[in-house]
Amino acid sequence: MSIPSLVEVWEQSSRRFAERNALAERSPGGEWVWSSFTDVAARVDRCRAGLARLGVSPGDRIAVLSDNRLDWVVACYAIYGLEGALVPMYQAQLEREREHILEDSGATIALVATEPLFRSVSALKERLPSLRAVVGLDLPPDHPDGFEALLALGEAEPIPARHPAPGTVAGFFYTSGTTGLPKGVVLTHANLGSNLLAMREVFPLEPGEVSLSFLPWAHSFGQVCELHYGLSQGMSIVINDAIPNLLENMKEIRPTILVAVPRIFNRIYRAVMQDISRRPALLRKLFHDGLEVAAQHRRGEKAGFLRELELKLDDKLIFEKIRERFGGRLEKVISGSAALTVEVAELIDALGIKVYEGYGLSETSPVVAANTPRHRKLGSVGRVLPGVRVAIDESKGEGRGDGEIIVHGPNVMRGYHNRPEENAAALTEDGGLRTGDLGHLDEDGYLFITGRIKEQYKLENGKYVMPGAVEEELKLSSFIANVMVHGDGRPYNIAIVVPDSAALEDWAKREGIELSDPARDRRVLALLMDEMEKHGDTLRGYEIPRKLLVVTEDFTTEGGLLTPTLKLKRREVLSRYRREIDALYAGPDETRVSASP
Repeated sequence: MSIPSLVEVWEQSSRRFAERNALAERSPGGEWVWSSFTDVAARVDRCRAGLARLGVSPGDRIAVLSDNRLDWVVACYAIYGLEGALVPMYQAQLEREREHILEDSGATIALVATEPLFRSVSALKERLPSLRAVVGLDLPPDHPDGFEALLALGEAEPIPARHPAPGTVAGFFYTSGTTGLPKGVVLTHANLGSNLLAMREVFPLEPGEVSLSFLPWAHSFGQVCELHYGLSQGMSIVINDAIPNLLENMKEIRPTILVAVPRIFNRIYRAVMQDISRRPALLRKLFHDGLEVAAQHRRGEKAGFLRELELKLDDKLIFEKIRERFGGRLEKVISGSAALTVEVAELIDALGIKVYEGYGLSETSPVVAANTPRHRKLGSVGRVLPGVRVAIDESKGEGRGDGEIIVHGPNVMRGYHNRPEENAAALTEDGGLRTGDLGHLDEDGYLFITGRIKEQYKLENGKYVMPGAVEEELKLSSFIANVMVHGDGRPYNIAIVVPDSAALEDWAKREGIELSDPARDRRVLALLMDEMEKHGDTLRGYEIPRKLLVVTEDFTTEGGLLTPTLKLKRREVLSRYRREIDALYAGPDETRVSASP
């Protein structure tokens, strides 16, 4: 089968599912407003013609600076239909990153979400000669630079869609920038289309699936795996209005599928375990027995009549009620972007919600491997997609089958835009991509990720630490909302911990304690150190942090400590807390007395 362009993918789905609900977003009045595939297609046609009237021609780069919304989708498919290249950007992007991307990509048009953003980007036109026009999605209908005015232009002079050749550039996906300024990953229609074809082969969806979307479509994971693939399969997508509303919206929307990152599933895990801890002893026992029987099912073992009966009782009394918190229809969750802890996957799976973890990068369009309904092994990121090949360079790892993952296939990027030196470092002579990730393949062909080369560091004693894996284990504690482990060149690891405020309050009430400042309370430090030891039982001794810095401000995108895809900006965290970290290492060599100065 030939690889389709994203224009063909959209046209096929908009015809096939014409009257089905495609997208919903919350109106200013609070109601969910649906648009059918036909409604969206008509708006795409008008936008495409409007952009053409603004002078957009094949090869032009068009930036979209917006959170997920209906008109993000409209603009996306309109740009593709002009053989233009989409430059997706985050609405909350830092100003210096925003200007860098617009300049580096050579964007000619920018479609921006809010009125303040419209003013800010318009002011850049003096410094960016390639930027010809800025269009505001939220500007009033009668504003000449508003999106509705653009659509009106297109309605007056409609034009047919172009059908890009496979090698035509579809988008410039700028990395989130955990270090330095973002760099543009150049992906073609063949790159993205090959990924969609492979996913269709191994992970078919039935029309009628409903997703509650909150991952940014500015990132390749959310855009390809949820937006493009979901719509190509007739899935209905509801656009979540705000992360704090996610759980309540799930109850209302009742999704059947959720595409998310481990941070979200960790929150679910902590909430469930915290709730169960408050239940009577009998219910706690039933819950844990149910987890054991579910684990037997995953291993293909028979549990016996009484144990199976107990699982049915568990499901009725406990698991079903937990599923109702997520709307009651959630059948499958897809996790990507970072490693998902096995304990978290096993819990969600035991609740009767299938967990499918995958692995990929923006540079691979994005999926390399995925667990699927036919082939699934918790703890792994699944088998490599059809048409993709993975090699392991053991010279970059500990050997014995473990090493740097090198990806070959039609999904591998054309390269980084304007970065010849980085292209030379990332791309092998035979077209493979050095991912920078460490991993191995087991005897059944499942891929396991063991760490990230750039994140790995060496302690003073010569021991190597993969901080991400340590952090995911520690975040299983209901008392730890967020954590970053550090120890590069130091005698031991320390941890910067953001405690879960609700869990701390409950604990303080049970203990009869008044907490004024958790960051300085020695009892909180003792509690968190106990949690470190408890949840570090799967870790090597030198990996467990010996001192803590407790901070009450969470790591957030708005605060500059997380990327828009919720990855930790380690350099930024270290920079912000450098003085306190140095004080920890300079202080007495004991484990339980380290508070934020």
